[in-house]
Amino acid sequence: MAKTTKTTKKKVGAKAAKLPVPANIPAKKARLPKAVRRAEAAHLKPLELPEDGDAAVLDRLWATIESRRLVGDAATSHSARLIARGTQKVAQKLGEEAVELVIEAVARNRPATISESADVLYHLMLLLVDAGITPGEVWAELRRREGLSGIAEKASRPRPKALLAIAQTTKLP
Repeated sequence: MAKTTKTTKKKVGAKAAKLPVPANIPAKKARLPKAVRRAEAAHLKPLELPEDGDAAVLDRLWATIESRRLVGDAATSHSARLIARGTQKVAQKLGEEAVELVIEAVARNRPATISESADVLYHLMLLLVDAGITPGEVWAELRRREGLSGIAEKASRPRPKALLAIAQTTKLP
């Protein structure tokens, strides 16, 4: 009769004893929890834009903001809350969003530039509602300027007296 002997094999993936790591080498980072990885993956996925985007969305946005101005609750509507805080706050928010847009554009961050552009358009519509200006009035002004040289059109505009008084100069371009 042949004797069989049991042999023990070492597992290839078994934990090895930890060796000391030199101070100038960064320690291995711990793996993030699955929920965090999923949330980051969803947040960082490429921007997917609908194919049927058009400028009519601005008219709908203006109408929504106007309805919030008329009957909106400042406790539940961001638009109503900003309008309730006054024109200066509405204008300040538009300026802040414009600066954020410029920063992302200069950084050549395309998805963030698109996102910040949407923020600027929203806050512009908010400012128009606050000022009692309809998008149709702005579109009419754009149609009036169509085909004109930008330099000639700008030269034909009257200089804004209020701006000149605030700036205390007549040397504005």
